[in-house]
Amino acid sequence: MCCCILIQFQIRFENRKDGDTGEDCLLSDDGVDFLMQMSWVKQFNSIKFGKSGHSALRYEIGLCIKTGNICWDNGPFEPGMYNDNMIFQMGLAGMLEEGERVEADKGYRHSAPEHIRYPGWLEPPERAAMTQRVRCRHETVNKRMKQWNILRAAYRHDMLKHQQVFGAILALTQLSIENGEPLFQVEYLD
Repeated sequence: MCCCILIQFQIRFENRKDGDTGEDCLLSDDGVDFLMQMSWVKQFNSIKFGKSGHSALRYEIGLCIKTGNICWDNGPFEPGMYNDNMIFQMGLAGMLEEGERVEADKGYRHSAPEHIRYPGWLEPPERAAMTQRVRCRHETVNKRMKQWNILRAAYRHDMLKHQQVFGAILALTQLSIENGEPLFQVEYLD
């Protein structure tokens, strides 16, 4: 089965509404960078790997807050040209229904309050622990993606095939969430 078909069956945007209890935030959203082995090129420079940066490709991943299922992906992008908020504005922001927002980190603050809730944004202290747990669960998915050596180590293959590799591993990660390796649950009320 082609990895594009596998992704279509496993990663569905409408699944963000599973378990919806009327909250305005249905997804958590984050960008994740994967190392590339290439000569230093400014447009591929990722500061997520330290001040000196390394060449990378950036993807956006969205998780259903209630279930932890992967519901959105977008990429690849050049990290030196596109930050997380720019990628969000070019894709996911246009997919959200009126009044719908996502939980994200401070890198998305320029899209608040219309599309984003981020840490510290008009957030009462009792809510901080809850939203931190949502973001930690999201980082768990990023970590699971990087457990695959082809995404953890610097990618040395045809750059044009990186998206296929990413998509296949994303679908496998979702399958593992559904079949015995679920993410930890979060309590979420907004």
